[in-house]
Amino acid sequence: MKRVNKNPDSDLGTQSDPDNSSNYDNVLRDPVAQYGFEFNSMRMMGLAVVTLMLVSVLFSVSVVLRDPPDDGVWEANEAKSFEVKSRKVFSAEEDSFQSAEVPKELLGGLLSAEFNKKSCLSRYQSAFYRKELSRKPSSYLISRLRSYEALHQRCGPYTESYNKTLQKLKSGNQPESSDCNYLVWISFSGLGNRILTLASAFLYALLTNRVLLVDPGVDMVDLFCEPFPEVSWFLPSDFPLKTQFDSFDQISPHCYGRLLKNNNTMNSNGSSRSFVYLHLVHDYDDHDKLFFCDEDQSFLQKVPWLIMKTDNYYIPSLFLIPSFEPELSNLFPNKDSVFHFLGRYLFHPTNPVWGLITRYYDAYLARADERIGIQIRVFDTGVGPFQYVFDQILACTLKENLLPKVDKEKAIIRQSGNQTSKAVILTSLSSGYFEKMRDMYWEYPTVTGEVIGIYQPSQERYQQTEKRTHNRKAWAEMYLLSLTDVLVTSSWSTFGYVAQSLGGLRPWILYKPENHTAPDPPCHRAMSMEPCFHAPPFYDCKAKRGIDTGVLVPHVRHCEDMSWGLKLVDHQDEL
Repeated sequence: MKRVNKNPDSDLGTQSDPDNSSNYDNVLRDPVAQYGFEFNSMRMMGLAVVTLMLVSVLFSVSVVLRDPPDDGVWEANEAKSFEVKSRKVFSAEEDSFQSAEVPKELLGGLLSAEFNKKSCLSRYQSAFYRKELSRKPSSYLISRLRSYEALHQRCGPYTESYNKTLQKLKSGNQPESSDCNYLVWISFSGLGNRILTLASAFLYALLTNRVLLVDPGVDMVDLFCEPFPEVSWFLPSDFPLKTQFDSFDQISPHCYGRLLKNNNTMNSNGSSRSFVYLHLVHDYDDHDKLFFCDEDQSFLQKVPWLIMKTDNYYIPSLFLIPSFEPELSNLFPNKDSVFHFLGRYLFHPTNPVWGLITRYYDAYLARADERIGIQIRVFDTGVGPFQYVFDQILACTLKENLLPKVDKEKAIIRQSGNQTSKAVILTSLSSGYFEKMRDMYWEYPTVTGEVIGIYQPSQERYQQTEKRTHNRKAWAEMYLLSLTDVLVTSSWSTFGYVAQSLGGLRPWILYKPENHTAPDPPCHRAMSMEPCFHAPPFYDCKAKRGIDTGVLVPHVRHCEDMSWGLKLVDHQDEL
């Protein structure tokens, strides 16, 4: 399924109107016939004036129509102003990146300008719904992204290099050395997990000079725009191993962990394998986890096709692989912004999803003085809403002064001067928490006089991973949460991780309740905006023994919401 090559907006030509030309001729011709040759000089002067007028009009029209603005760019954001800036200057073949002033929508050069704007409105409009990037992407990251895009164009689906490498895979013959090696990401688990693992896979591909190909699953094409120019990142439907994806697991013959366990990493004739399956799901064993060792990376580098299935954001452990560390330091001088930049680069909602986002934002959030996001995920069994969960949310938002208290004694409280407003977007599978908070701020005035609006886009009741409309709404809600000024999230939730990292927000994390009781304290401010790796390895590859990987380097620490998890922090900050 090769993606159609770049299709820039067509230039609109201008043509003279023959009817209007005829009228001009008649106007000029009739006076001569009536008054004779004596007015010839006046006729010539008239012709000159009219000709100049026509040339001026045609030139103006051609300039306007030569590069017409996309109407859609302004539909959702008419109140925003756009300052035209010069384009960035870069070379995909150079190690350095020369940064000229770039348009705001390209995020400081993070995004390529080589796209048709109308094909993915969110790519260019999203910058006008967000604050400026708190941190700028490094020039080295920008250069490497442009280099990767060139590699993807050269080696992506249906290119000559792809077809040649694919034939070797089909035949099972000994693979020849090639400048095109591949990482295939299998669509697996819920939407939040898929977004986090896809970012992990892309960074691994970037570090190992592989081309990332994405299994579209049931809905990836419906949810996400193509992130790379010219050539699709989606795996073609005729890929020969695609029918085996569902059956790949730890006991699969080509699983790397099993091959290691059986001391069988090479073919019987001593040649390298044409492909290896990497099982990085939460149930992976100690042999699978050797993926995070330098020695094993040296072996995997020789395999042209790696097939990966994972439900983990494993980027923190990539920072613990010595051979990757120098490159990662150059790519991300600030270690706590890895997913923020990768997510803003890779994940752009398709036009239907972007419509859900912008319509809701413009209707309920745009005019508020402050926007607050509250993401609720309850892992306890039973039918909610649970009072202890609501009590915890209220305790957190009031204690941290995110929301004002209400006065149950007074009917009306007037604030001197202009009233400020706060719009709260609350996401949950249940509508009960929204209803309780909405009724509280409707029935009683706030002690500060602030106007509080409570909104919930959807109430799906239960997770429906394979349902297209459900995942469209889920993606829209993650994105809406990322557009807030302040965010409260639930422990362990990848839904919240995506929102906080896309938005560049350090959220307040609600502690996981125990024994149906609201914890005290109710929440804690996150160390960084980065997601948590829930199932990291605890292994010293050199010493070949167990070790606490959360204390090896300053920028990889244990998570606030999961004590055994790992997350990236910027050790230069005071935490």
